[in-house]
Formats: sequence, structure tokens, C-alpha cells
Amino acid sequence: SVPIDTLLRLLYLKHRYGLGYEMLCREVSDSISWRRFCRIPLDRPVPHPTTLVKLVRRAGPETIAQLNTALLEKLAGGKLLRARKLRVDTTVVEADIDYPTDADLLEHAVRKLGGLVRRIKGRGAASRTRFRDRGRAVGRRMKQLARTLRRRTGVAMGEVDRLTGEVAGIARQSLGQVQVVAHNARRALGRRPGDGRLGRLVGELEETIAATERLLAQTDQRLAGDRVIADRLVSLSDPDARPIRKGKPGRPTEFGYTLLLAEEEHGFIADHQVEQGHPADAPQLVPAVRRVIAVTGRAPGTVVGDRGFGTAANDQAVEALGVRRIGLQRNGTPGKARQALERTRAFRRLRNWRVGIEARISHLKRAFGLRRTRLRRLGGARTWVGLGIFAYNLQRMTVVAAR
Repeated sequence: SVPIDTLLRLLYLKHRYGLGYEMLCREVSDSISWRRFCRIPLDRPVPHPTTLVKLVRRAGPETIAQLNTALLEKLAGGKLLRARKLRVDTTVVEADIDYPTDADLLEHAVRKLGGLVRRIKGRGAASRTRFRDRGRAVGRRMKQLARTLRRRTGVAMGEVDRLTGEVAGIARQSLGQVQVVAHNARRALGRRPGDGRLGRLVGELEETIAATERLLAQTDQRLAGDRVIADRLVSLSDPDARPIRKGKPGRPTEFGYTLLLAEEEHGFIADHQVEQGHPADAPQLVPAVRRVIAVTGRAPGTVVGDRGFGTAANDQAVEALGVRRIGLQRNGTPGKARQALERTRAFRRLRNWRVGIEARISHLKRAFGLRRTRLRRLGGARTWVGLGIFAYNLQRMTVVAAR
């Protein structure tokens, strides 16, 4: 319903200026220059915001990745993207969620389960199955919890654990009844196989039941004294988000996805990759360099990265790809030969050039929406980041071409 060139130009404006879909459509509708840029005649209406949302979701991360690859190949063909030098770093793209606590997550689970059961009963399924919505009971405990946290004393923390345990008990009671509702609703769906709406509700209910069981296990583990929980679930609305610790003093823990960026000497983002959780930096370096080689057709002359990428295996693998100058600092205390190498003027120049990618990351987060993804799950995060990188490389192309 919307020409692809018009859609891409609209999405460029959205990510270039940080606009929401409704604001984007209003601005384009009121501006003659933006209408001309998007190729929308004055006598034609601007696409509705919900239409743009559906088209972006339908495209998915695979299509956006193909768009980025096509743009990079065009830049390489026009000799704007050289990639003679490459600097690599990782950062966090935050998920669109509040700061998670066990009690908050369980309250959200209880209220969501209650809402799904009401909607299923409204469709005429499991209508005679007994169910009590305990959302108000959970809400009272959450108010007590908020009052307790204001005291900020050692006694208050014990009270917090007690109230969290009560919230977990209420969630466990609700879960037992909801499982019966889900079983009976699945039987009703077997008699009505053509009811797609009921099928989606039952599927969402079963998914929420599994997530609630996982939250209860996490809460029991934390109340037992174990504060380190591997692969922790931090959101029901975005279950793919994970806690990521980068060691920042102001924000020791962030919640979202890990983004790998590879920037070349002209400022283009030659490669990016969004991953779930916090994978190690070192194994991601060589695949990133290989993807850049696949686009440009030749190996970069220089590759630099921080200490997370600095291993002897990476030095050997990158050198085998044809890279001549490697500026990967090592973790720990290096040997005498390595210290001598890192103190040379050439290595120090590579290290100083690497720091510039921190400014590029800040620019992408401030101006192109990469601070926080507004689309949920891993596929949504990859779509959001891909569109932001696409808009940035287009804008950068105008700067480099004008030189």
C-alpha cells in the first residue's frame, strides 16, 4: 500500500530526528519539503501511523539487514566505503522496560494472567472454570513494599523479603487456577479450530504461565540467598532482554541487548550485530572482520579494539585474514615483549584512534535512537538498530560525498 522508496524515506526521517510514528506523519503532512523528500504529492494523504508500524513489523530484521548490506555494497562500489582501517567495540541497547524487581515482575504476571483469563472467558471458553483475580491483593502488598523501601534500614530489607515472599505466594495461588483454565480453554479450542482469536489468547496464556513459573523459581532462589542468577528473566513484555554489566560507575547494570559496531575510517558503520545477553567480545571480532571483507572485497589494513577483544588467538586469526596492523590491547599483566610492543609509538597511535568509536557510539545513541529500542524481543531490537544504522549511513554518505 506504500511504495518502498516512500517507506524508506519516512523511516529515515523518523530515526534521523527521533520522531514517533504519529509525530512523523503530522510533520510530513504539514511540510512541503518533507513531502517532496518522501515523494508524497500534495493531493495524496500521508500513510497512517499504524500502516507504518505494520509494515516495519512485517519486514522484520532479515529485510532490514538486506537493506543495510545493499547500502554498504553501493557505498563500496562508489569508493566511499574503503574500510582500510576498522575499529570495533560493543555497547548496550536498552530494552523499553522499567527497572525490574522480583515483586514488580510477579505483580505484572498476576495482573496479566487475570486479564488473559477474562478475555478467554469472554470468548466463551472455560466459562465455568473457577478463577479468582488476585490483582488487588498483590497491589496492596506492593504499596506496603513501597512504604517499606522509604525507610532504607537493615530492618526494612528483611521486611522487603517478607513482602516479596507474600507476593510470590499469591502468584503461586493464581498460577494453580490459571493452569486449569488453560487446560479447559485448550479443550474448547479443539472444538472450535477456526477461532483464531481464541487460539492466540490461549497461546499467550500458556507462554505467560511458563514465564510466571520461571519468575517464581527466580524469586525462590533469591530469597534463599543466591543473588547471582544465570540467564535471568527481567521482563514479561520483552522476555529476550537480559541484565548486562559493563562496569560503568553510574549504571553498573543495564537491561537490554549487546550491540557490536565496526566503524571504518570515514565514519561509516561497516558492520553491526545485535545479540541477546552479554556474550564475550573476543569471539565476535573475527566474524565481524570477515563480514566487512565480504562487503568490500579486501581485508582492512588496520584493526583495533579494546581489551575485551585482545587475545593471542584473535591476533593470529586477524593476521591470517590479511590485516597488517593490529591494535588489540591485552587483559592482565602482559609480558616484557608485549609491553615493549604496546609502548611503541605506532601502537599508541592505534590505541588513541580506537577511542574515537566511543564518540561515535554516543552520537548514534543521541541522534539515531540507539540508546533504547522501542521494539520488543530480539527481532524487534535488530529491526530498530538496523533502521538506525541505515539512517546514519545515509546521512554520513551525504557528508563524505560532499568532501
